[in-house]
Amino acid sequence: MHVKDSLLPEFDMEMDNTRRTLERVPDDKFSWKPHEKSGTLGWMATHIATIPQWAKITLEQDSLDLALSGGSNFVPPKPANRKELLEVFDKNRSEARAALAAADDKTYAKSWALLMGGKELFREPRAAVLRRMVFNHMIHHRGQLTMYFRQLGVPVPGLYGPSADEQKF
Repeated sequence: MHVKDSLLPEFDMEMDNTRRTLERVPDDKFSWKPHEKSGTLGWMATHIATIPQWAKITLEQDSLDLALSGGSNFVPPKPANRKELLEVFDKNRSEARAALAAADDKTYAKSWALLMGGKELFREPRAAVLRRMVFNHMIHHRGQLTMYFRQLGVPVPGLYGPSADEQKF
């Protein structure tokens, strides 16, 4: 079995779950946050919507430096509402899936590094990076977002079965 044949079904399922979650982000709560040390709901949702683009970066670059000496040239999108948020997510999802589908086993096995100001934080095969820094990272933040929903009274979507808000007994 090719690596992509293992990753793509998981990618599709998690992206479907993520979109279902992002569809519930209330337009009027983008600036809300559950605690002074937490990011706003808009920041959290946007972060989740941009994580899929990391798959493309992982497959097309040999490394990523989060703190370039001259400063980062990455400007995160700033969607103002759910419609714009979903447009960001859908674009990133589509580009990520295309990159995953196009990669061969040699590409997935090739080493990739995350850097901070030129200092290597870790180096792993691309397949491992995709699971840890894209799939698992997105799932982690999606879980945080559902807790924001719970505190706001927004129904939590069922992701791996019905949620307490969707049970039908």
